[in-house]
Amino acid sequence: MRRTRTPRALLSALLAGGALVAAGLLPATAADAQPQTDKTPASDGVLNAMQRDFGLSEQQAEKRLAAEKQARTTEKQARRAAGSAYAGSWFSPKTGKLTVAVADREKAAAVRGAGATVDLVDRTAAQLDAAKKRIDALDAPGGVSSWRVDWKTNRVVVEVLTSQQTDNDVKAFLARARKAGPVTVRTTDHTPSTLSAGTVGGDPYYTGNVRCSIGFSVQGGFVTAGHCGGAGQAVNGWDGSYIGNFQGSSFPGNDYAWVNVGSGWWTEPVVLGWGTVSDRLVRGSAEAPVGASICRSGSTSHWHCGTVLAKNETVNYSQGAVHQMTKTSVCAEGGDSGGSFISGDQAQGVTSGGWGDCSGGGETWYQPINEILNHYGLTLRTA
Repeated sequence: MRRTRTPRALLSALLAGGALVAAGLLPATAADAQPQTDKTPASDGVLNAMQRDFGLSEQQAEKRLAAEKQARTTEKQARRAAGSAYAGSWFSPKTGKLTVAVADREKAAAVRGAGATVDLVDRTAAQLDAAKKRIDALDAPGGVSSWRVDWKTNRVVVEVLTSQQTDNDVKAFLARARKAGPVTVRTTDHTPSTLSAGTVGGDPYYTGNVRCSIGFSVQGGFVTAGHCGGAGQAVNGWDGSYIGNFQGSSFPGNDYAWVNVGSGWWTEPVVLGWGTVSDRLVRGSAEAPVGASICRSGSTSHWHCGTVLAKNETVNYSQGAVHQMTKTSVCAEGGDSGGSFISGDQAQGVTSGGWGDCSGGGETWYQPINEILNHYGLTLRTA
């Protein structure tokens, strides 16, 4: 943010609570300046949030993060070992192990040798992705909530609103979806929606009368949600001063964007926690597996944690479908859109939408960070 900083600026900094600040909003302290060692799985902010949201002790939170870090390494090795027979993977918090689905018995030994548990299945990830892509091409009615590849069941799961499951348009969509591949239908009582909000005082960044949250700093700017603004739109900070403009934006279809930073603002490889000093958290963007813990920060509901539930899910918002999203059990509220999703010290994605709130709970989707970086040719700022 701007170089003139006050305690007020610290807390309202773009996306307080885990969202990456476009500026160093909090004054550096000796603790901030200390580089984290390899033995430190995450900052105090992440550990405290995990203890609160998962009911863990500090030791249990550290143990889980260490197991998830190992699972990320194991997944890469196991995926190479499985080759074209790879059919997905997921992490179990109870066992601390990664399971890899394999569609070829002869590949099982090599995958086990990489340190993973093996689940033999009928269809590869490529076959399931192809089936989902055929469903993506269909015109989904409003009664269809979302659809995704579900690695655990080795099928494509389509969720429809309970109140709309007998609707003729929904039935027709499901009939076409079943022709596209192996489909399981589930019902839900929740309608997904984006998480932007009208203007309210004292929060992160604004485009017109819309408030959203910063995701992660990149070289020259920050990434956020596409539904927060269109290419060329001006962005103002918490204090009303000009930050930059949307340099690229995509929604629906995708839900990502990036904003250039200038006019006295700058970027930091930091995700902030509300009410805490800043931690240098962002060290990379290694993708967390299904089942891993994940935390989210946003300008409205601050910092909350949950679990990665599913990947490559298509979410059918009222504005149109958004593809390749990741579903989580983390809550979110209006104004949190664009905010940071982080697992340990690894950036995961930017908040898109969800259902529920942080009083009663809910689910939230994010657009994966690596897809955004690759699409725009951006480089993540890391500590």
